[in-house]
Amino acid sequence: MSNSREDLLRIEKELKEVERRKRECQIDFYAPYPKQQEFHDLGISHRERLLFAGNQNGKTYCGGAEVSYHLTGLYPTDWYGRRWNRPTRGWVAGVTGESTRDNPQRILLGTTAGGIGTGMIPKHCLSREKMSLARGVSDLFDTVLVKHFDAATGKQDGWSEMKFKSYERGREKWQGDTLDWLWYDEEPPLDIYTEGLARISATGGMVFITFTPLQGMSKVVMRFIDEKSPDRAIVTMTIEDAKHIPAEDRKKIIDGYPEHEREARARGVPMLGSGKIFQISEASITVPDFPIPRHWALLWGLDFGIDHPFAAVLLAWDKDTDTIYVTKCIRMSSAMPLQHAAAMKPCMGGAGWRIPAAWPQDGWQRKEFGGELKPLADIYRKHGVKMLPEHAKFPDGANSTEVGIMEMQERFLGNKLKVFASCSEWFDEYRFYHRKDGMIVKEKDDLLSGTRIGIMGKRFAKAVLFYDRNQDGSAKVAMAKDVDIDPFG
Repeated sequence: MSNSREDLLRIEKELKEVERRKRECQIDFYAPYPKQQEFHDLGISHRERLLFAGNQNGKTYCGGAEVSYHLTGLYPTDWYGRRWNRPTRGWVAGVTGESTRDNPQRILLGTTAGGIGTGMIPKHCLSREKMSLARGVSDLFDTVLVKHFDAATGKQDGWSEMKFKSYERGREKWQGDTLDWLWYDEEPPLDIYTEGLARISATGGMVFITFTPLQGMSKVVMRFIDEKSPDRAIVTMTIEDAKHIPAEDRKKIIDGYPEHEREARARGVPMLGSGKIFQISEASITVPDFPIPRHWALLWGLDFGIDHPFAAVLLAWDKDTDTIYVTKCIRMSSAMPLQHAAAMKPCMGGAGWRIPAAWPQDGWQRKEFGGELKPLADIYRKHGVKMLPEHAKFPDGANSTEVGIMEMQERFLGNKLKVFASCSEWFDEYRFYHRKDGMIVKEKDDLLSGTRIGIMGKRFAKAVLFYDRNQDGSAKVAMAKDVDIDPFG
């Protein structure tokens, strides 16, 4: 009995220790979702980052985790983002003093009721004596010093400094300091944003923003979307990316928002207004992935990566209902045609090479191959892609981008063009596909271009021989009967 009692006491003690760690070392339990991880990773290569996210999708939690790492130096072993090996200086900012206290400060430090040290910054890294309160807003801190630890020795090597700021006090209150990093929680005015950039210019530091884009195509949003720069990166996190929200609750949450705000609040999509090319909501064109019936016609739509990423979109056409489905997307940067082909061939049980491929007019451009200049389309043929004989065009010979967009629009409206839910990169492009001064912005549109090119050439789509699996896992040939099929490519 004594041993059993001792075991129970030991277990009780261990459980209490786990609860204490969960309360006072929240950062140890942070497991970023893929979109949050992508946002963190981009810090190594981009001075400015923007995380678009819907309400309650985890954007502030993501920003708070990163701030905690930079303040303490306690980076996880699998951290691939920006690191500092010394104490840092940074600002955390919100719209008002109250919203800064209630959102980023709460995430970082905890609440007054729960106790300071119950946020993302571990309690053992804080000292109440090294925290000063701000004036004018109850319980809002002005400056907080945080223990920083040397990565090699694990010993404290100094104090990092964090200050809380708000936009309402104006740009003048943002002048003077030199910073390593700056976190904007919620969208700042442009003058506040650019003043923040001035604060990091001397240190080679960085800024990052996390917000739900309810202000639409504001000047800050346009800076990221329209002003191309290797210094800037955007990540969009939707309600589908927020794994803490049960799948069965998502529709109910989305339906609870005003209709004109649903895309912004649920999927982090800026309300682009008249500048957005497709006004149809994502929810109305998204379908869960399903096995493609064997008699459906298949076609690749390609957009060559000559001065932008290569894109391949696999379309499945249900001719009975005249509905086209975007079922798979491939987008690759800094890769060669051989690699593009290798990514396409395994699709559909290894039948990717049997599926016809529609391609754009620039496929006639000549590139070096085997010591000769050959049309780009021929190079893909040599690598086993079943390229159509001619570049994609409509039956009347036209290949206008605007006509292609019009057909996509009509199909969206008529429920004749659907997209598999797994095609997240396709939706990333769809959200920002827009016009500026009446012209289509030709950036981050590769998969949408591949879709349009495939639709132009849909009459060449074929049902093909592909492989399925028996119950024991062995391969079996899957081929439709009594259909127009090209079984041998």
